[in-house]
Amino acid sequence: MSNPTQPPATVALVGTLDTKGAEYQWVAEKLREHGVAVTIVDTGVNPGTVEATVTAEEVATAAGTSLDALRSGNDRGAAVTAMGEGAAAVLTRLHAAGALDGVLALGGSGGSSIAARAVRDLPVGLPKLIVSTMASGDVSPYVGASDVSIMYSVVDVAGINQVSRAVLGNAAAGIAGMARAFAARRAASGAGDDRPLVAASMFGVTTPAVDAARARLEELGYEVLVFHATGSGGQALEALARSGMLAGVLDLTTTELADDLVGGVLTAGPSRLTAAGAAGVPQVVSLGALDMVNFGPRDTVPERFEGRTFFVHNPTVTLMRTTAEENAELGRRLGTKLAAATGPTALIVPRKGVSALDADGMAFRDGAADTALFDAVLSAVDGSAVTVVDEDAHINDKDLAVRSADLLHTLMTGA
Repeated sequence: MSNPTQPPATVALVGTLDTKGAEYQWVAEKLREHGVAVTIVDTGVNPGTVEATVTAEEVATAAGTSLDALRSGNDRGAAVTAMGEGAAAVLTRLHAAGALDGVLALGGSGGSSIAARAVRDLPVGLPKLIVSTMASGDVSPYVGASDVSIMYSVVDVAGINQVSRAVLGNAAAGIAGMARAFAARRAASGAGDDRPLVAASMFGVTTPAVDAARARLEELGYEVLVFHATGSGGQALEALARSGMLAGVLDLTTTELADDLVGGVLTAGPSRLTAAGAAGVPQVVSLGALDMVNFGPRDTVPERFEGRTFFVHNPTVTLMRTTAEENAELGRRLGTKLAAATGPTALIVPRKGVSALDADGMAFRDGAADTALFDAVLSAVDGSAVTVVDEDAHINDKDLAVRSADLLHTLMTGA
């Protein structure tokens, strides 16, 4: 039960009222029965049959267009994109005003695409639930690296029947409970108990560095969230950096950039290492595991890479050493991203190796390749505001890791 001294939680229903008005009306009634307030955001292009709290025209305006323009354009894809952008702007505004405790959307491929864009930039922890006909397959285009919950509708979202009544009823009950819990946490926030959050990136071959840095940051009063640099981990770190929840980022393990460049299986996409810089979040970045590209079992490595240096990490993971040419491009890309950052940024250059496999006597030790990486990244940040720590140390040296943590603390506090 909700606390009678607190205002009710608010759930935003986001959807196309021109095609699914009856279904949204039914769900809205169920939500109110569960004790939450409802804000209905219309993302349909044509006239709907249910009154919306935020009209479709307002959503279109928030996207920088109008319903007339979308209708006259007669381009469904463009309309879906625009209404998704507009809904995202509306939800961001509601969240900033403290008037959003959860989001629920219903739909097929188009409605799910709109909803996915609408909730993409909302902070981690704010409940987001999409009931979709597309949920029985690959849901990564809708969920991405965020904490979106997705429920299979079983039948099409087309009328209220015995099956949809059960599925949509569960969805309404679920989001109502999540929203009430979120509202309670929000009301309790400000008590001063939450430590500032720092995100850190880690791979098996950089674990000693991150463990030492994390321990130091915890001594300094921070809570450290560690993300495994497996593609989705990097995407989640980027999303959190955009959310405004982070006090700083300790991005010691930027290996996903190598997979993106070379074609490995753990890429986080070309936007990796951009969110903190764009948001002005203080960051300390290093070159962790840029000596490797990740593949699956050895026999799955593309034939074009035969003749390269490999390390079979386990039966399901094969690592490939990056070349001097690849390292030069990686250094250029990483340095360019850091030089464009709007917040305090530092670069750690560990001259004795960037991973456990790149230490003296190890399989990936390649001085020429490392030098190409170091030269390129230093050239790219030259003349920028990036602080450079160029050390004759290995990335996993405890002293360097602790100093990296201390440097991030300095960037976050200005001390």
